[in-house]
Amino acid sequence: MRHLTIRGLPADLAKALEEEKRRRGKSINQTAIDLLGQALNLGWTSESANGLEKPAGTWNQEELDLVERATTVFEHTDEEHWR
Repeated sequence: MRHLTIRGLPADLAKALEEEKRRRGKSINQTAIDLLGQALNLGWTSESANGLEKPAGTWNQEELDLVERATTVFEHTDEEHWR
């Protein structure tokens, strides 16, 4: 394993990385590795990239019904936009 030190990290990037670390519930190191792997299209991370792994399976029936009603519109194809 190689080590990497990043110097001069811009404050906004450091803040975004810290927020992403918290969202994923991973270490800053693992978050950086995952993001680099995604950015370089290596096709691997320690978790899926869509962020749904935590809430998946935790909705109750009422919440599931709400999501399904809210996303029904995406099942319709507007033919005039496909010409």
